[in-house]
Amino acid sequence: MTVTALVSGGKDSIYSAYLADTQGRTVDELVVLRPDDPDSMMFHTPNLDLVALQAEAWGKSFRSVPVPGRDERAELEALERAISGSRGWVVAGAIQSSYQWSRLLSVAARVDRPVYTPLWRTEPGRAVREEIAAGLDIRLVHLAAESLGPELLGRRLDLPLLEKLEERSATGRRTNVAGEGGEYETAVVDAPFFRSRLELDEVERSVGPSSSRLTVRAARLVAKPDPRGEPGAA
Repeated sequence: MTVTALVSGGKDSIYSAYLADTQGRTVDELVVLRPDDPDSMMFHTPNLDLVALQAEAWGKSFRSVPVPGRDERAELEALERAISGSRGWVVAGAIQSSYQWSRLLSVAARVDRPVYTPLWRTEPGRAVREEIAAGLDIRLVHLAAESLGPELLGRRLDLPLLEKLEERSATGRRTNVAGEGGEYETAVVDAPFFRSRLELDEVERSVGPSSSRLTVRAARLVAKPDPRGEPGAA
């Protein structure tokens, strides 16, 4: 049976797929849903082309499923198409979004597939610490919170930055430090389980009155040094 990981390229979905791999639910394929709606409530939208490179770097198969239309019905129909045809686990990176989680459970029940969300209801700061500790190289690619200025676009989300986000949340307007409230979105460019790392060759920064975004125009895989001291392979 195929184990399908719904992956956006961001930290939570990649890390959840990794946890599934290490907990006996070995992921066979990474599936990305590509919405027409740039403001989709159900699906991540920035830099979805990177998922194909992530899958190659990880040695996983890859599928891309278009989401035509801009309403909830169209999104749920696309999700059903994406996960139909197997009885294996569906893995997702939800942490606190009841909107996404409840709809995924409903669709998965219709096609008779179990759902595995290993980060569900994990405290946000703890979830991000786990992802950082696992060695994920996480980059900020979309910012939509007052406390996150455009100078952070492309910045690696590491422990010092996480601590700053927690401090700002505690002393100012409260935000979800995992980005679950839409405060920010991410892209994973490397991980210990990737055979190659992603090199972002060309990026475009756009800054608006309430949000800023880093769009990757060109990227490629670069060989990583072999831990035994031998040349790596891309």
